[in-house]
Amino acid sequence: MFFSTLEEIILTSNPYEKIEKFEKFYDRIEIESVNFDEAAAPRIFERASFEDYCFVVDPKDVPRRGALHTDYGRAVTLHAIAHIEYSAIDLALDAAYRFRSMPKDFYIDWLEVAKDECRHFLMIEELLIAVGYKYGDFPVHKALFEAGRKTDTLIERMAIVPRFLEANGLDANPKIVKKLARFEDIFAQKIIKALDIILYEEIDHVKKGDRWFKYACELENCGDYVKRYLKIVEKHYPGALGSKVFMNLEAREQAGFSCEELNSLSKKNIC
Repeated sequence: MFFSTLEEIILTSNPYEKIEKFEKFYDRIEIESVNFDEAAAPRIFERASFEDYCFVVDPKDVPRRGALHTDYGRAVTLHAIAHIEYSAIDLALDAAYRFRSMPKDFYIDWLEVAKDECRHFLMIEELLIAVGYKYGDFPVHKALFEAGRKTDTLIERMAIVPRFLEANGLDANPKIVKKLARFEDIFAQKIIKALDIILYEEIDHVKKGDRWFKYACELENCGDYVKRYLKIVEKHYPGALGSKVFMNLEAREQAGFSCEELNSLSKKNIC
């Protein structure tokens, strides 16, 4: 049963159990012959699955990243990235779970994204363990979970999660790489390699979001998709428009962003 199995996986809090359940499901699923059990409406998840595994705090109380020349500083940064990847697993699965009667390509896309996010989490967790820590050793926040909870329509979910939040990750990734590049030790190079893989694959995730945002826009007959996107961003993140100091233009353009959108997000015209 497609949706009921996804619900079970999403509710699993232990990341290793979650990933194991998902991989078993992914390996045996054949979308063309799947039983889309739509009798039960999708649940509204009031708690993040990781709340039973991690200590949750307000975003302002999460340990600040920095000191990338120390194992502790690298651990804090790696843990923050691991938490983003864990949250992204649930968000990708929730997209496939929450939105019903979609084209089969939609479900294929978000299961593929979830598979990538599982691999990203395990890759970062391996690096975290190498410096003496593990996922759950530092406090985490629920900002990504809350973004998913508040965007329960297809057009808002696609606009906010992949096309806003994950796209912001395309900008943040090169900044971390640039800081790490100052260090010549082997471990710093391993982190950079992992981040390069994540960046390359996240471009495709944002592009998938772009595809389905525009699909949702067509369903709603919303006209100018750029204006619709910017309106949704301003609704959920007031003040975000015109605030970006740095953007990874190449990555964003590959992911489907128009020049008009990039200029609207940036503090100055950049294209």
